[in-house]
Amino acid sequence: MNQMTIDEIKAFLAANPGIERIELLFPDMNGVMRGKWYSPESIDKLVAGKVRLPMSTYALDIAGNDVDATALALASGDPDGYGWPVRGTLATKPWSPSPAAQVLMTMTTPAGEPCTYDPRTQLAMAVERLTAQGLTAVVATELEFYLHAPGEAGDAPVPPKGLEGAQVYDMSAVSSLSPCLEDIQHACAAQGIAADVLIAEFGPGQFEINFHHTADALAMADQSILFKRLVKGCARAHDLRASFMAKPYGGVQPGSGMHAHVSLIDGEGRNIFDAGGGNVADTLRHAVGGALATMRPLQAIFAPHANSYRRFQPGSYAPTVASWGLDHRGVAVRLPEITGPGARLEHRICGADVNPYLALAGILGGIAIGLEGGIEPPPRTETAPVGERLHHDWLSAVEEFADSKVTRHLFGERFHHAYTEIRLSEIAMLAAEVSDVEYRTYLHKL
Repeated sequence: MNQMTIDEIKAFLAANPGIERIELLFPDMNGVMRGKWYSPESIDKLVAGKVRLPMSTYALDIAGNDVDATALALASGDPDGYGWPVRGTLATKPWSPSPAAQVLMTMTTPAGEPCTYDPRTQLAMAVERLTAQGLTAVVATELEFYLHAPGEAGDAPVPPKGLEGAQVYDMSAVSSLSPCLEDIQHACAAQGIAADVLIAEFGPGQFEINFHHTADALAMADQSILFKRLVKGCARAHDLRASFMAKPYGGVQPGSGMHAHVSLIDGEGRNIFDAGGGNVADTLRHAVGGALATMRPLQAIFAPHANSYRRFQPGSYAPTVASWGLDHRGVAVRLPEITGPGARLEHRICGADVNPYLALAGILGGIAIGLEGGIEPPPRTETAPVGERLHHDWLSAVEEFADSKVTRHLFGERFHHAYTEIRLSEIAMLAAEVSDVEYRTYLHKL
């Protein structure tokens, strides 16, 4: 484990005098940030193995409750794991009203082994699977999000004033929210988040950020999840709300996704997806084959919540079949380039509500399976996407994940069981609620 040292933390505090607290953060399986606050006087605890938290915290449901069926809480005595700060993630919080810093943590078991329930550990396992083949993933994500007018928790979203219509690449939309968007960019710089391009997307108040490619998939996931927190913090500072909900608006308004660009380099630094000619390399084709063959079994990872499946409907902006093509934005796996150092695939089905660690673990795991088995993809899409229909409802996706040998292989039996039970618990929780639309449709007519 590449552990942060006490000297690094002291040097950071010396360079940033006045810090009142350090927030130790980790994402649970839902991608919800949890953690503890530490005073600068207690920093020795961060690197001395004195940070203890129940390992079951990774497996809370979306409401923050234990899921008994995971058998991780009281059923097993709810044992503690040990938290360790992740090197390279200690940074200031520019949006905070008082001087503060934050750092990501990962967890080990009392025996010193990586905690299998930690999403970061799951991605590390996927990276190691490729390393065993002599390969390194070069990864970049793109994240879409909405900015909304202020409101109470539980209120339906309302676009910021003046941004009620379509706004794709509209520079006036960017300008109208420039104070908030500029603060987001400044906060990215302060936190070492390699944001590249920011654009206005189709939806009202919808924006997209692109990150620089990196040969460190774990760092890419770190940046992606920290960016989500950063955007929400900056939005609050400007009396706005931000959301990475997959489809906050109904009807024709687009949802928000997280696309992932992936290439693979060998020990000599060569991109193995580069065929050196005009054809798709065998390696790239097999990587696509693996990504598509595992897409439905892994859809409960890529689209984890009820709202996620509002994106997978006919006529939506999201792919609805496991398809691929060259520079085709209607497919599930797009090949933007097939020659040169930029030869890569773009995985396009994840919602913005995804846990970035688990998403990249699933994508890289599928690619590895494709390379290992020489999996051939279905016919390439030229016009309308063709391929196996993706799940359009949540329960069927979770059931396929639960029954899949592939998902057990990629994530391990214990994580697989816990994740399945969390999703089934969330399904049961929401199914027990009677929605407003049901009252409007049925109450006075039946």
